Amino acid sequence: MVNVIGWDIGGANTKAAFISISNGCVEALKVAVEYYPVWKDPEKLATVLSQLKEKLSGGARLDCAGVTMTAELSDAYQTKREGVTRILEHVARAFADIPVFVLDMDAELRSLSEAKKEPLKVAAANWAATGWLVAQQIANCVVVDVGSTSTSIIPVVGGSVSAVGKNDLEKLMCGELVYTGSLRTNVAAIVDSIPIRRGVARVSSELFAQSGDVHLVLRNITAEEYTVETADSRGKTRAEAMARLARVVCADTEMLTEKEITQMATYIHERQTAQIAGGLRQVYSRAARISGGKVPVVVTGLGRDFLARKAAESIGVEEIVNLGELVGNAGATSASPAVGVALMAAGKIEGVAPRWMP
Repeated sequence: MVNVIGWDIGGANTKAAFISISNGCVEALKVAVEYYPVWKDPEKLATVLSQLKEKLSGGARLDCAGVTMTAELSDAYQTKREGVTRILEHVARAFADIPVFVLDMDAELRSLSEAKKEPLKVAAANWAATGWLVAQQIANCVVVDVGSTSTSIIPVVGGSVSAVGKNDLEKLMCGELVYTGSLRTNVAAIVDSIPIRRGVARVSSELFAQSGDVHLVLRNITAEEYTVETADSRGKTRAEAMARLARVVCADTEMLTEKEITQMATYIHERQTAQIAGGLRQVYSRAARISGGKVPVVVTGLGRDFLARKAAESIGVEEIVNLGELVGNAGATSASPAVGVALMAAGKIEGVAPRWMP
């Protein structure tokens, strides 16, 4: 039995995947997501990693760990180089007794020492883990991973990740990264005006409400899935989310009806879907052209159904696949990069990529 833990260390959420492998097949998978805003206490990271490790492994022996990250973009660090270096220091502290492999932007695993020498090569490479995971199952497709903060759109061609952009800047420019997500996106970054009462209201640019409020009002997510803090530090009931959304147009729940606020949420949802569809259209057309025809879209992440799927439908994609169904484990959708890098690390020590149990 081989036990591996994979990490996707984000600026707001740290995700982990614990995998047990026997005879080259995945026998067990457990995932966990911890809301940990790194900018508030960056020195706590090693503790967070250790606690999640114990929670998932239950004290079982670990053979290795795989790591990818996006937290280096946090303004807790002056530069990405500093961020990667500090994060890797915490990883080394938390896993001093086992081999650690760090994913780079070319979907290759590096040793901890190699990653420290070229920190920018391993910055924001989590999309490569998700792409690699899907590429083991489908040779030609486009993956859409909608997380709490951002959306990765990953082309897979010929059984390999075929991304044009390697870093965040390049990916923002070519459509492979759309900085909008299921929970943490400021509503003012999705729309600059909202139709209301036969007119149009411009929105306040204050952080009064975020995408999590939109999707809670529309019942796309539950209060339990709203894992990040709210804009006003109040609760996560539908009524409290409506109060936050009303403030976006400088109103409140005494001025606007439930129907009007729900209509606002519906409009914002449509515009957010269109944001993702814009990037997907760019990437999909390129992947389809290279592949020689239409390809499926694989959806994953918290927003896989109410954002990724809807974006794919809006551009006319005919085949849409849920990653959880593809690999036969629904847990894979909540922490796809962590699952992917765990499997890559397992393959590194076993010499062959593990297979999912049939």
